[in-house]
Amino acid sequence: MDHNDPLSKSTDIVSENIQQLQQLFPEVFKEGKIDWQELQATLGEHIDTENERFNFTWNGKSNARKEAQKPSTGTLRPAPEESVDWDTTQNLYIEGDNLEVLKLLQKSYHQKVKMIYIDPPYNTGKDFVYKDNYKDNLSNYLELTGQKDDDGKKLSTNSDASGRYHSNWLNMMYPRLKLARNLLKDDGVISIHIDEHEYSNLEKLCNEIFGEENNLGTIIWDKRNPKGDAKGIAYQHEQIIFFAKNKESFLADNEFKRPKENALSIIQKAEKLIKKEGSVSEIVRKQFKDWLKVQDFSGGEKAYSFIDDKGNVYRPVSMTWPNKKQSPPDYNIPLIHPITKKPCPVPDKGWRNPSKTMKRLLEEGLILFGKDETTQPNRKYLLKENMDENVPSLLYFGGSDDDLLKSLDVVFDTPKVVDVAKKIITPIAKENDIVLDFFAGSSTTAHAVMQLNVEDKKDRKFIMVQLPEPIEESHEAYSKGYRYITEISKKRIDNVASKLKEEHPEKAKNLDLGFKVFKLDSSNIKAWSPEAENLEKNLLDAVENIKEGRTENDLLYEILLKYGLDLALPITEHDVAGAKVFNVGAGALLVCLADDITVTVAEGVAELKNELNPEICRVVFKDNGFKDSAVKTNVMQKLKQHNIEEVRSI
Repeated sequence: MDHNDPLSKSTDIVSENIQQLQQLFPEVFKEGKIDWQELQATLGEHIDTENERFNFTWNGKSNARKEAQKPSTGTLRPAPEESVDWDTTQNLYIEGDNLEVLKLLQKSYHQKVKMIYIDPPYNTGKDFVYKDNYKDNLSNYLELTGQKDDDGKKLSTNSDASGRYHSNWLNMMYPRLKLARNLLKDDGVISIHIDEHEYSNLEKLCNEIFGEENNLGTIIWDKRNPKGDAKGIAYQHEQIIFFAKNKESFLADNEFKRPKENALSIIQKAEKLIKKEGSVSEIVRKQFKDWLKVQDFSGGEKAYSFIDDKGNVYRPVSMTWPNKKQSPPDYNIPLIHPITKKPCPVPDKGWRNPSKTMKRLLEEGLILFGKDETTQPNRKYLLKENMDENVPSLLYFGGSDDDLLKSLDVVFDTPKVVDVAKKIITPIAKENDIVLDFFAGSSTTAHAVMQLNVEDKKDRKFIMVQLPEPIEESHEAYSKGYRYITEISKKRIDNVASKLKEEHPEKAKNLDLGFKVFKLDSSNIKAWSPEAENLEKNLLDAVENIKEGRTENDLLYEILLKYGLDLALPITEHDVAGAKVFNVGAGALLVCLADDITVTVAEGVAELKNELNPEICRVVFKDNGFKDSAVKTNVMQKLKQHNIEEVRSI
């Protein structure tokens, strides 16, 4: 394959952006180049001509931006032997440098991910930081992981004594976040854990990449455990930053709410007290309030301290018009007291709702009146109809998962807490949504997703990406036989799945608790590079352009990546005139990597396409699978006669 062929590398983001610009402003292109002065004239008053403006910059930013735009020439090789439920699962576990992996996922998962949830290195001066090599990042990764000869490069920490301490961290994060944004759906959200070392820089970075207008806010996680090594104020909290790709789209289709954690317990307590007394009485109401006061519940939950005559738990809420301006006339009609038959006082600025809504609330018994008409009525909010609440900015959780991880035989330093991860994921990821974590660590995110799926019967999917970072010999995990973090991570997912099946056999029966493993590597296809000193070797390589040791499966999944197809699509095998044909996505792509391709095989492929009847069908062969160019031409022509949109050979 020619190294200039678009199928030989991942998405070229710059080229795609230029194409979009050309569609929007064709007049600014002259002889294939952008006329900057013409573009400025077209944009007019929207050009900022001021010399002084706010600018967030650091040493190396321009190179980091270029790295995000540079395509990858690598691939992801499947590892079915390390996977669980390979043939059916839609969850992915990818080993490799997340920068290269994000580039490779640009086509297949463009605008498909609902939530990105990451816990990157905090830049404490001791954290592991992957040193990107902007000249050849893939080669750098292969050397660091022992897949190429070592030339002295080592995994390292970003020392706080370094003159570019913050710059190094920002240069690591910038291209990854830039690429990650492309994977989010329009209503997708990214949430990022961070502490005081880089919080301010991360927020500025996200403002630049995602847009300040898409900031959903920050949760302060109070861990109830002040740092013992503090040189100033002892921090006991971390931040979790939330940005939407498009805040307007997210809020239009999603309620940014979470379940009230203790709502069910409150309702059940009321029911228990009523059952004991035989009816709703003042004794029941007093016992209920006394019980509620001593519970460690949120203020919003404790507000539901009343029980009506029907046994419903409720809270009174003001119905006053919330805005500064006066409400319309229809919002100022008095409510008549049901006993005295006299009008009750209307709030100065009117009611919150129009008369039609107020009438409905009256009919449904959802308005609370005082003893007489002198008291302003309130709205009755039933707890059973308000089991969710807005996500608060404070999260109090001081526990750890030490016992849980021990039961799963997982040894890992400072993992995310599963219960915290569940609280973060729940308001965002719903049925069939994809959750991506490209700093997977021990795969707490995958653990949380699987556990949530069992609890609420939703079928969220996960994609975990983790660098196979070596484990030091002195670490406890090493003594247990683990050599790389990825081994711990995969083992955890497998053990969690087994535990969930054991503890919840019925709920887990129909859920996806498997995962496909893929590993970052160089392309399976030798690139054609006509340099004089390599010409003879390249001519010989052209005869067999698939790298030695690579399998049909390796090549098949590289083709899926190049065509931008989901790596979890169902794949079936068919025998067509003695040749194996892979059917991907019910006929969307047919791949034949056999040798000695004939016109008979082409006719069989055409019959298979007609049988499957996909909306669009593409066919791919192996270039050296044809006996000669004449056979290749005949095969191509035969398939095009059957209205197959695209036929290619690699």
